[in-house]
Amino acid sequence: MHILIVEDKRSLAMHLGRALESEGFSVTLAYDGEEAFALGKTDKFDLVILDVMLPRMDGFTVLRKLRAMRMRTQTILLTARDSMKDIVDGLDAGADDYVTKPFALDVLLARVRAAARRVPEKTQAGLRFKDLHLIPQTLELDRAGRVEQLTRTEYLLLETLIRRAGTIVPRSVLIDEGWGFDADVSVDSLYVFIRSLRSKITHPGELELLHTVRGVGYSLRSEN
Repeated sequence: MHILIVEDKRSLAMHLGRALESEGFSVTLAYDGEEAFALGKTDKFDLVILDVMLPRMDGFTVLRKLRAMRMRTQTILLTARDSMKDIVDGLDAGADDYVTKPFALDVLLARVRAAARRVPEKTQAGLRFKDLHLIPQTLELDRAGRVEQLTRTEYLLLETLIRRAGTIVPRSVLIDEGWGFDADVSVDSLYVFIRSLRSKITHPGELELLHTVRGVGYSLRSEN
């Protein structure tokens, strides 16, 4: 797996690079947003670890521009901006995951290992529930002809919900399926991803399909 690390603090970038190489990954380093965008659009990376506060172009802008070009490379944001709004902005920009600074190296390595495991199978026909169609080849959902782009994490969460449609899926199961069983992901993080996913599944005037079961988890079901 080839990883692009974008971090303007060179000592930290090199430290992360050495740690990931010791885990068997191939690593390329970049130190500003314009370099990150130039490398990211080559589509030769399996994962981007992207700092938000970068010179020349911030990480949110880099990610939005890459997603606008339909570049679907998994991306983990590194950010000291840990408010709910900042996290939502990162997800809206197309992030698959985020790690807040300061962070423990072991936590980041666990997130990277989880990312390495969660590459969706792209040869299957896709999954359906009611008028909702999950398309693995493009990481998209199609609801009655309306198409929405998903991040890989959103894809895996929705895939799990469709496979268990009509039942209550516990939050712990969704975290395991979305990030991996050894990932250090909070219930609050899951909530943010579910909120983003719900906004793509149901637009105003459409029947709600994704329901919250308070204190337990979530359920994909039609109530009419």
